[in-house]
Amino acid sequence: MVDFKELWRYKDLLYFLTLRGIKARYAQSILGVSWAIIQPLFTTVVFTLVFGGLAKVDSDGMPYILFSYLALWPWNYFSGTLTESANSLIQNANMITKVYFPRMVLPLSALLSKMLDFTIAFVVVIFMLIYFKQVPGWGVLFTPFLIIQLLMCSLGIGMFLSALAVKYRDVKHALTFLVQLLLYAAPVVYSTSAVPAVYQKFYILNPMVGVIEGFRAAFLNRPMPWDWIWPGTIVAVVVFVFGMMYFRKMERTFADVA
Repeated sequence: MVDFKELWRYKDLLYFLTLRGIKARYAQSILGVSWAIIQPLFTTVVFTLVFGGLAKVDSDGMPYILFSYLALWPWNYFSGTLTESANSLIQNANMITKVYFPRMVLPLSALLSKMLDFTIAFVVVIFMLIYFKQVPGWGVLFTPFLIIQLLMCSLGIGMFLSALAVKYRDVKHALTFLVQLLLYAAPVVYSTSAVPAVYQKFYILNPMVGVIEGFRAAFLNRPMPWDWIWPGTIVAVVVFVFGMMYFRKMERTFADVA
């Protein structure tokens, strides 16, 4: 199991790596952290034109641009964390082979550094809610729970893929394709209600389904879809524990194969 006391002793290293990840992402960038707003916003505009305008995808009666942005907000964090944490061990191979520290610090730092983008992107949510005169309901109080589910799912899969990538370098090449595939396996451009009822009992096992629909319900003053959230929560916990156990099992071989 994970030695959390040891992780706490290396909190300064975690802080340094998190800060380094943020600086490296925006170093020598003209727009800097503005990219955390520009990227999801422009993607949302494209989705609105293609899926909301041309394909006429149902947005459950809400403006499509708001409908899709509230999904892209947590999704971008998930996909970004997945990519960075999966590559964290490979990118820091020199550190792994030269000095000892809890290897879990690396995917954790990727998780925390992307939290800045997640927070900045929230600014657009506020402006959109004001523009469309939407007042969040009581469901917004459950967003910390949804964020925890998002973190557990992201870190669980990230730890598993990072440990796998050390041994099999194909993971790095397959990751881009995997993230694109997962985008359409989550209700980002469409609503969960559009999925046929016969498939929904399997579909809601995707942890991101409950997270995305939960965010939409929370900020658009709609009933929280607990029937879609709880199955994903259970899966997220299982994924997190499995990813952590696999990471710990493979950790002793990292220095040999990195």
